[in-house]
Amino acid sequence: MGDILGLVAKRLGLGLIILLVISVIIFFMVELLPGDIAQAVLGQGATPENVAALREEMGLNQPAIIRYLDWLSGAVMFDFGDSIVTGASVAETIGERFGNTLFLASYAAAIAVPVSIILGIVVALLRNTIFDRVANVATLTAISSPEFFLGYILILYLAVKSGMFPAIASLSSDMNFGDLLYRTFLPALTLVLVVTAHMMRMTRASIINLLASPYIEMARLKGTPPWKVVVKHALPNAWAPIINVVALNLAYLITGVVLVEVVFVYPGIGQALVDAVSKRDFPVVQACCLIFAATFILLNLAADVGAILTNPRLRHPK
Repeated sequence: MGDILGLVAKRLGLGLIILLVISVIIFFMVELLPGDIAQAVLGQGATPENVAALREEMGLNQPAIIRYLDWLSGAVMFDFGDSIVTGASVAETIGERFGNTLFLASYAAAIAVPVSIILGIVVALLRNTIFDRVANVATLTAISSPEFFLGYILILYLAVKSGMFPAIASLSSDMNFGDLLYRTFLPALTLVLVVTAHMMRMTRASIINLLASPYIEMARLKGTPPWKVVVKHALPNAWAPIINVVALNLAYLITGVVLVEVVFVYPGIGQALVDAVSKRDFPVVQACCLIFAATFILLNLAADVGAILTNPRLRHPK
C-alpha cells in the first residue's frame, strides 16, 4: 500500500507541475495577443480616458508577472475574476456550463465504455471473420471522421429527415431526466461514435495478444470454452491497457467536446469557450482552458493509477 501511495503522490506532484506550466502558457499566450484588451472591450469609439480607466480597473497597468500571480492565486481558490463582457463572476458563469459538459460526457461514456469493451471481446473471439472486418471498417470510418461532420450527418438523418430527435440540444431548468436524455442524445451519440472505435480496437488488440500466451493455450487444451478463456483468463490481464485507453477517451469526452457543443448549440463549457473567444472575454477563456487542462491531467493520473492497481508487475518494477 505504501508503494502505491508513493506512486500516486509522485504522479500527483508531476501533474501539479505540468498544470503550473500550462497556466503560465495560457496566461502569457493571452498577453501576446495583438491589440489592447481594454480598447477591444470598449470599441474603437471609446475615449482615451475611458480606456485608461478600464485598464486601471482591470489591473492592466501592473507588470504581467504580478497579474499572473494574482490570477493564479485566485484560480487556486476557484476565483477566476469577473467576466469582461457581463461583469458576472467567471466561476458562476462557467460553473453550470461545466456541469452540463460533465453530464454529456458521462452520458456518452455510459454508452461507449461497455459497448466498446463488449464489442472488442466479440471481435477478438471472431477475429478474421466477416464480422471482425465489418466492425473494423466501421470503427475506422467513425474515428477518421471529424466530430462536426458526424454531428451534421446525424442531424441530417435523425433530426431533419426523420424528425426523431431535436437538432438543437436546448436545456431548461424544468426539464425532467427523460427529456434531458432525449434532447442530448444526438450530441452524446456523436461522441460515442468518435471514442468507441479507439477503445474497441485497444480491447481487441490486448485480448488477441494475450490469446497467444502459454497459459491461454493450456486453458484451451483443458477444454475451457472460448468465451470463458477470454473472460476469465485473458481479460483480467488486459485491463491495464484497456483502463489507460478508457481514461484517455474519458478525458477527450470532457476536453474535446467543443466542436460537438457548437454543432448542437449545447450549453456546455466548450460553447462558453467559443463565445468568450468571439467576444474577447479573456478571463473566461483563461478559466476554461485551465479547467480543460486540469481535467485532462487528472484523468491521465487516474489512468496511471488504474493501470498500476490492475497489474501487480507495475507495482514492483524491479
